Amino acid sequence: MSDQHLVLVCGKTASGKSSSLMSITHPEGVLHLNCENGQKLPFPSKFITKDIVDPLQVYEGFTYAETKDDIHTIVVDSATFMMDMYESIHVLPSTTTMQAWGNYAQFFKVLMNQYVNASTKNVIITGHTMDVFNEADMVTETLVKVKGSLMNRGIESFFNTIVGTKRVTLKKLEAYQSDLLNITEDDKDLGFKHVIQTRLTKDTVNERIRSPIGMWDRNETFIDGNLQLVLDRLHKYYD
Repeated sequence: MSDQHLVLVCGKTASGKSSSLMSITHPEGVLHLNCENGQKLPFPSKFITKDIVDPLQVYEGFTYAETKDDIHTIVVDSATFMMDMYESIHVLPSTTTMQAWGNYAQFFKVLMNQYVNASTKNVIITGHTMDVFNEADMVTETLVKVKGSLMNRGIESFFNTIVGTKRVTLKKLEAYQSDLLNITEDDKDLGFKHVIQTRLTKDTVNERIRSPIGMWDRNETFIDGNLQLVLDRLHKYYD
């Protein structure tokens, strides 16, 4: 079985998506495709960072990574900014709007079905979530919002492992004790902790967090905001 794993890391702004990348093992082997207007990561990194100015360069990044044995992980940061960039560069200036929106959806499908599917690397894609009212079910869903026909399917449908970054009070975390959740002195001073949510709870049933069956115990619903813990668990689960 391939060692390649695919993870969608989603959350609202300033919830810890980028900082969750900080502890990835062997950071010099991470290709970071920065789609967020050249914004710096919130920590000094040894990643190979490429600033993306046209989403089609993301394809080039995957092709480049396959030529480098020392690259073990590709990060697309973030899908939200990548698709916004595609709209600005390739859709809005187009004189054939309907075709351009079709290409918008096809761009993401090709990325997932061809480049990600063929990759021999771990692939981590981040996404900004929004609360969207679902009129059919009369509920508010939390999801990575995109436009056009891609929104109907949802980009989450391309992933088996979706984790959420959250800012959770220490009081709430008392019910979730494990070796993967460590409360620091800084957390105590703040009264909350930036965590990764791995499983749904009754308060988050309208979010799209999911993982392979039985991969996480209940007490591991919230873990440290460290994405390496997720990669390690995926490798253990499938190996």
